[in-house]
Amino acid sequence: MSELRCGLARNPALPISLVDQLIASGDPSALLELAERDDLSADQIHRLARLGDAQVVIRMLDRGLLPPAEVDRFDPQVVIAMADIAPVPGDWAWRVAANADPAIRGALAATTYLSADVVAALADDPELEVVAEAARSPKITEALAERFAAHSHISVRRALACNEHAPARIIVALAEGRVPAAQLCAACDGSGHWLAESWSCDGMHQDALHDLDYALTLNPRTPAETVSRFAAHPSTYVRWQLAIRTDLPQQNYRTLAQDPAPGIRGDVAANPAIGEELIRAMADDPSYDVRRRLAHNPAIPLDVLACLALSAKIGPTLLPRIAAATPAEISELAASTVPAIRMLVAERHDLASHIVDQLAGNRDAKVLKSLATNPALSEAQLQTMVAAHGPRVAARVASNPSCPAELLMQLARQSPPVHKALRRIAEHPNAPAEALLVCLADEQARRIAASHPVLPVAAIIPLLTDADVDVAAAAAANPSLPEPVMHDLAAAA
Repeated sequence: MSELRCGLARNPALPISLVDQLIASGDPSALLELAERDDLSADQIHRLARLGDAQVVIRMLDRGLLPPAEVDRFDPQVVIAMADIAPVPGDWAWRVAANADPAIRGALAATTYLSADVVAALADDPELEVVAEAARSPKITEALAERFAAHSHISVRRALACNEHAPARIIVALAEGRVPAAQLCAACDGSGHWLAESWSCDGMHQDALHDLDYALTLNPRTPAETVSRFAAHPSTYVRWQLAIRTDLPQQNYRTLAQDPAPGIRGDVAANPAIGEELIRAMADDPSYDVRRRLAHNPAIPLDVLACLALSAKIGPTLLPRIAAATPAEISELAASTVPAIRMLVAERHDLASHIVDQLAGNRDAKVLKSLATNPALSEAQLQTMVAAHGPRVAARVASNPSCPAELLMQLARQSPPVHKALRRIAEHPNAPAEALLVCLADEQARRIAASHPVLPVAAIIPLLTDADVDVAAAAAANPSLPEPVMHDLAAAA
């Protein structure tokens, strides 16, 4: 019955008395759902905090519903959550820092607002994992960063390498090896770390050092001139991370664009920092996925994009370059004789009315499918699309916020049924009751339709005992559920 209580807790029409009843039930899942509500009174928030577990309290803290003064300062999970939201009293932090569980101490060490003196204390923790978390702290001092950079274990250095708040000069020293040689890594320290299963170490810590380079590349604080030497790095992961940085010299991007790994070339292709010369060169990449990623680059020239539209299998999506196109460019593209190019334009929802009408007159299903979600389309235009292409455009038409109830009903009655269209109908605010009843016959649409406020009460109530608990919970969350039924359900639950 916990699923039904959770559904009731989500119900926007739930009476105050039933909110109180659900709080009193003490059901952890229901209490967590109640913590998401916007209509809780101060008294209800207080009782939720008192009866709920740490997850409930943390969620209400995150949402700003619960005053910090009302939390349990002796619950370490709550104190850790608070330290990520705002500074916590020193005695609270020190109490958690002394917790016997290293996972608790480590979680505290990495919080956003932990004071520097507590971070410094955790840097001396006997557990390596806690020290590594302290190396990630936003409150790291220059002195601490120097200590971490010279730590004997590479895991601590790697944690520091990820820290965007560490001084740049120390990050550079770490990258250039201007620190004492490390003595241990996860593959040779005998700890049984899961990385030891895939890493090897002959005393040189090669795999761990590659992982350190990856972390340095990941950190935007690491200067471009420092990581640019990684363009030919032996580790695929390092080169892959380098490919998404936007601050590299063009020569690095040209090198990475020749990488044997298509995924790396794809990230280069999508990178808005690459120059036009490289964009044009990458349009001939043998991998269709690389060409598809290139089409998503906001800096791509329109003539290159037009060529890619024919070969890159872009699909129905609004590309950044199309979203930024000028009215003159849109007019030119919309008049193209190539359907794949018109399809790209049709994805924009802010088209001028004459462009919408022009595209709606297309016979090509790909163009109409892309256009079908445009709220500026008239009912007659939507009807024409459905009449011409039926199942091919049904789901997109059903997603149109302007789609009228009559057309949604027509789409629901298509035979054979278009399952994706039924799911879109089930969540559409204009869906009529008759269409929602049809949606109940579809396994996935049923879960959505069960919570639709237009669904008849006579159909909602049987769903409360549905074999699918997701359907039952959705029915319990339906705001059209009669109040007496809500009371009965809460009492039974």
